[in-house]
Amino acid sequence: MATPSAPAPLLIACALGIEHLALRTGDRGGAGGPYTLLRTGMGPRAAERSVTGRLRAPALAGAAVLATGFCAGLAPGMHPGDLVVAEETRDPRGTVPCVRTDLLVKELSRILPGRTVHTGPLTGSDHVVRGPERSGLLATGAIAADMESAATLLTALRTGERPVAAVRVVVDAPEHELVRIGTVRGGISAFRVLRSLLPAFFEWHRSSSLPRR
Repeated sequence: MATPSAPAPLLIACALGIEHLALRTGDRGGAGGPYTLLRTGMGPRAAERSVTGRLRAPALAGAAVLATGFCAGLAPGMHPGDLVVAEETRDPRGTVPCVRTDLLVKELSRILPGRTVHTGPLTGSDHVVRGPERSGLLATGAIAADMESAATLLTALRTGERPVAAVRVVVDAPEHELVRIGTVRGGISAFRVLRSLLPAFFEWHRSSSLPRR
């Protein structure tokens, strides 16, 4: 009788120390298999280097990859603490479709009832998006921007076939622009939301992960 394949692991990537702290100290219930929290450092180049290096490890062969952390909301009416489930990530190097976004929306809505979940394209930037730049990015069809998700998912797929997704928490928006994440009410709200998300990520992993060969 053939031995069932072990589930592929899950790599959850974020950029900032405060994001890593939220995930590390948050709700970790429901893990269906091995997972790794990776702090990549800030910016697309740091994300590319860090993800490339980590996915070379044999223990992460075939790992599903999920990019998370904070983002800038682009659309009027967005608020700190809102959730963004990327249907795709974009940057100048290409577009990456995300897997099982319907499940992520369902699980996030269950875990955080009352929180608004936005879906649409998530665009990459090499700098923090501020002021009128938001409207230009919104005009491309993107609903949110961050510096690492697009680079993380593109790098992940370049190393091999695997499920990928990106879920971000809005930390500032057109009517709620922040200067310092840790000292403003909106930043604190986003931190608390990020601490709650791991069970949704684990459910996504169980549903979409490719079997390890």
